[in-house]
Amino acid sequence: MGKKRKHVETQVIEPAKKDEGAPERPKRTLLGWKDKPEVKETEFIPPQQGGFRNKEKVLVTCSRRINFRYRHLMLNLVSLLPHCKKDSKVESTSTKGATLNELVELKNGSSSLFFECRKHKDLYLWMVKCPSGPSVKFLVNAVHTMEELKLTGNHLKGSRPLLTFSANFDKDAHWKLLKEMIIQIFGTPKDHRKSKPFYDHVFVFSIVDDHIWFRITRMATFIIGHLDAGQILSSVVHDTPALGMKGIHYLNIRGWFSHPNSTTDGFIVAVIEYYTSGALADSISVPHNETDKIARGGLDKMTLVEVGPRFCLNPIKIFGGSFGGPTLYENPFFVSPNQIRALEKKQKAGKFAKKVKAKTRRKMHELSNPLEPDEFADMWKE
Repeated sequence: MGKKRKHVETQVIEPAKKDEGAPERPKRTLLGWKDKPEVKETEFIPPQQGGFRNKEKVLVTCSRRINFRYRHLMLNLVSLLPHCKKDSKVESTSTKGATLNELVELKNGSSSLFFECRKHKDLYLWMVKCPSGPSVKFLVNAVHTMEELKLTGNHLKGSRPLLTFSANFDKDAHWKLLKEMIIQIFGTPKDHRKSKPFYDHVFVFSIVDDHIWFRITRMATFIIGHLDAGQILSSVVHDTPALGMKGIHYLNIRGWFSHPNSTTDGFIVAVIEYYTSGALADSISVPHNETDKIARGGLDKMTLVEVGPRFCLNPIKIFGGSFGGPTLYENPFFVSPNQIRALEKKQKAGKFAKKVKAKTRRKMHELSNPLEPDEFADMWKE
């Protein structure tokens, strides 16, 4: 027999009495708040100039069976973009779009850079705004990673870049769309937790022969995080070689305002547009001695040093959706690398066919033109 439980008297706690002078709290119903108290009118406080906050996040990943060179290029871009997020490799199948859109949503991202390698030779880059598009497919050529180049330039990791575009980005509608996508994806948001509030390097995007050439240069003399747009504008107005880039005539400077689709959401310029011929071909030396150093604030004497990596983007198609959808633009000058390799094989096969034909012609010639018998041929056989 078990022990009997002791009876415990429970105390009833009465609810606290409401203060008669306190206002009643509004009750929430399906149609909204009931008996919502009136809000007193207050003075209108205008929003701050930097009220918009850019929350751009980019997912950077690649396909399986990518070779080491292209993987190093992807990792170089990851180190350059503090607002990006990495993920594991994705199988390059017809359903990769749905998979990547889901990954971007899980990472709370808004864009994606997907490196797709085919036949261990060809690298394709998908630049996508998720989940509604648009998306661009590029063929990546002339790849040179930081490890290969071993350039002398460097910059602070996590610092924000200045984005520069050649003037022919404003000629056609598809170049304007690509420019805006590049601004949103490659521009580091202001006050990002992994970024640093400095501008010490430049992303250069130039269109040559309908290809986008990408270069990174470091501003060698000083970091311009303390400058305002007026100082840079004054250097442009007086026709001085601003930022040390020789042979460049500037068109426009986007800045000094907040824009939801731009990285210029703060104190300093983030997008510069320019005319150029052979961008940054001449601008390249760094002061090595203490006596050669330039005083801070000398925009007209600033020099640039290339950092790397380098690559060239050949646009193939622009789609209206994410990783597909209606075709907005198709490059009429694009030639597939498979076609190029097929033509090279045909040329090599043509050389072999020429050799075979030459041998048959030689044999036919010998049969049709026999040599006369030599009377001294058997003289030494005796």
